[in-house]
Amino acid sequence: MPDILLSIIALLSGFVLLIWSADEFTENGAKIANIFKISPLIIGLIIFGFSTSAPEMLVSALAAMEGNTGLSIGNAIGSNIFNIALILGISAIIAPIKVQGDILKKEWLFLMIATLCAGPLLWDYRLDFTDGMVLLSLLILFFVYTFKQAKNKTHHEFDELEHNVSKTQVKKTWVMLIVGLVVLVSSAKLVVWGGVAVAKIFGVSDLIIGLSVVALGTSLPELAVSIASVLKKRYAMVVGNVIGSNLFNTVAVLAIPGLIHPSDVPVEVINRDYPVMLLLTILLLVVSYKFNKKHIINRFEGFVLIGVFGLYMWQLF
Repeated sequence: MPDILLSIIALLSGFVLLIWSADEFTENGAKIANIFKISPLIIGLIIFGFSTSAPEMLVSALAAMEGNTGLSIGNAIGSNIFNIALILGISAIIAPIKVQGDILKKEWLFLMIATLCAGPLLWDYRLDFTDGMVLLSLLILFFVYTFKQAKNKTHHEFDELEHNVSKTQVKKTWVMLIVGLVVLVSSAKLVVWGGVAVAKIFGVSDLIIGLSVVALGTSLPELAVSIASVLKKRYAMVVGNVIGSNLFNTVAVLAIPGLIHPSDVPVEVINRDYPVMLLLTILLLVVSYKFNKKHIINRFEGFVLIGVFGLYMWQLF
């Protein structure tokens, strides 16, 4: 009983810290973009996408080093499913999300290519060092492409920030951005610890823990940042955050178990989990793309995404 109580306290305190740190992280990330005239899409893809994927990378590396690759693989794929079905779904229900047309032609396409490449690597029911290097190569290509895009000086949503940040505030803004990120990752880790402890008490398998509890816990930063961003009407960061995070999960987090501890891939991943991840990646384009200039994910489509998530969770358990 004391163990369960401690786990619940960890979950609750983790949620409270997530709410505060997500707001700080989002606000200061937006200020940095405003100061350096960086596209909000680039901020969403790199700063938010990579940084909020830090929990997945940490958990995947720790699990792989302990030989628990089922949890690592489940964490990567499960987080991608959570990001599109749950996070984007909830964000769209809160407020319809306007999607930039360019992201569908470029960043989404890169995500789709990465997802399609991951399939054959998993299909032989083995994730080894070579597979990890292939995925890592895709990550390097994505970095090269994104940094080239960062040279674009177009300035959209941040033109009307409530507080214009002067150069003298740059240092403070960077410090608060880092503090927000540290608390964000730490609070997510706290939630994961509490959630995994509860799951193990009830004897849930490692793969299921990775696909559900750990995936949810490590996706909490993305959820918190996306909700904070949509409330501030910074929609480019919401979609950029989801696509960026899924890219890092597919080409970086999924590569980690192959590089650290090559092992067999559970058959359920191929028969159940990867197809759902692929379906949701395609569905992301379907709900975003309209046959006009208004690429908007509306509330109904948000409920559709949540419905897919509910069906997947039902199938999982």
